Amino acid sequence: MKMRTLGRTGIKVSPYCLGAMMFGAWGNTDHDDSIRIIHRALDAGINFVDTADVYAQGESEEIVGKALQGRRDDVVLATKAHAPMGDDPNHRGNSRRWLVQEVENSLRRLQTDHLDLYQIHRPDPETDVEETLSALTDLVRSGKVRAIGSSTFPASEIVEAQWVAERRGLQRFRTEQPPYSILNRGIEREVLPVCRRYGMGTLVWSPLAMGMLTGKIRKGQEAGTQRARRTPGRFTDERKLDAVEELVPLAEKAGLSMVHMAMAFAVSHPAVTSAIIGPRTMEQLEDVLAGAEVTLDDEVLDQIDAIVPPGVDANPGDVSYEPPAIGEVAQRRRPLAERAAAGN
Repeated sequence: MKMRTLGRTGIKVSPYCLGAMMFGAWGNTDHDDSIRIIHRALDAGINFVDTADVYAQGESEEIVGKALQGRRDDVVLATKAHAPMGDDPNHRGNSRRWLVQEVENSLRRLQTDHLDLYQIHRPDPETDVEETLSALTDLVRSGKVRAIGSSTFPASEIVEAQWVAERRGLQRFRTEQPPYSILNRGIEREVLPVCRRYGMGTLVWSPLAMGMLTGKIRKGQEAGTQRARRTPGRFTDERKLDAVEELVPLAEKAGLSMVHMAMAFAVSHPAVTSAIIGPRTMEQLEDVLAGAEVTLDDEVLDQIDAIVPPGVDANPGDVSYEPPAIGEVAQRRRPLAERAAAGN
């Protein structure tokens, strides 16, 4: 695979990044089989592996750690922290207290002494971003982390983090990991332009739209991916299904499988560095690898634009991070007594 530069870090990575979320209790529980999948991906030219502490509560990191023994120096290794890792209220979030503790746990599970990329999995409204960046800066200076990044941050919070880093002389986020696919193009409007402005690399997740772009989930059919069956309301929205019905004949006309067209679309955007693939089985990995050299011409991309316009999510309500200003009722409504007084 032809390598790309991860933002302005100078680190060279493959256009496909192996995501490890499906290794462990959340997907493939066979550790040996998961390790074989990882080795096959590396042998195929993928040099970028992304995991997270929360994936199967650390099990994914443990599997990746075992798989990379003897190959660690040839792999760009990324993990993430933020999500709850137990019942303790301090074993989560973006505080200095937690990140300094959790990076050690990730290093132990991954059997390594450093991380090439340490990412904050989601924003934390309860923690000042300066607190987070200060802790991450110390981790970089200690040699435990090479670069830092964010994941699924709104454009406004990416900008704020960049400004804080500049004003305080702290390490800045060098990457962002947002969701992106033919069906989820909302980040084209602000997130991707902001990343380009600040020279950030982007590794996009769910380029197959949680399996909806495999062609296995169709209108009037019950077949679908494991994740789509678990949460049908989110991943089988009628608007998405309508789009898929238009995309299937487009892929057929272009002589491509849906998987290959979807992956080629994700890596065709100039702001996208790598697209994360998340195979659960060797068959799924081989399917994706078979289309690694596929490129889409302007005619196909124009027709995709006509089905799902640039900057638009097929289902506007399908969001992966909802800020408190939207999710918390108290931030959207004045107290009843104040409303009543204002009405008199």
